[in-house]
Amino acid sequence: MTVEIRTIRPADKTRWSDLWRAYLAFYDTSRPASVFDATFAAFFTDDPHAPRCLVAEHDGRIVGIVHYLFHAHCWTPAGVCYLQDLFTDQTARGQGVARALIGAVYAAADARGVPDVYWLTQDFNATARTLYDKVGQVTPFLKYRRVT
Repeated sequence: MTVEIRTIRPADKTRWSDLWRAYLAFYDTSRPASVFDATFAAFFTDDPHAPRCLVAEHDGRIVGIVHYLFHAHCWTPAGVCYLQDLFTDQTARGQGVARALIGAVYAAADARGVPDVYWLTQDFNATARTLYDKVGQVTPFLKYRRVT
């Protein structure tokens, strides 16, 4: 499948919302409309630390999205890039869309002089991990979060 990777546009909000909603459902979660609105608005700010979004488009239809952001890191003066969300429409899976989106994030990080890109996934996400094992290196770190 041939895809064009490009920066999200304001006119993409409905399709982006559909794909992000499907991504969240995969992880058995959801977010209120206010989070969708705030996240989408953040993509268009000048804040260098705001999340960014790239889309994969095939035949005029968005078939994949990736969210990423840059942040400071005490061990790496250049900072790091966190690839936060990656989702491909079910009709486009297994056709190189996710790999192309990851490659585009790598290119964005390189253009910014940030060689370190990382992401998280759940251990049960075997299909995605097959790709991730080819384009990245698994680490031994475990994620902890605050108990509320």
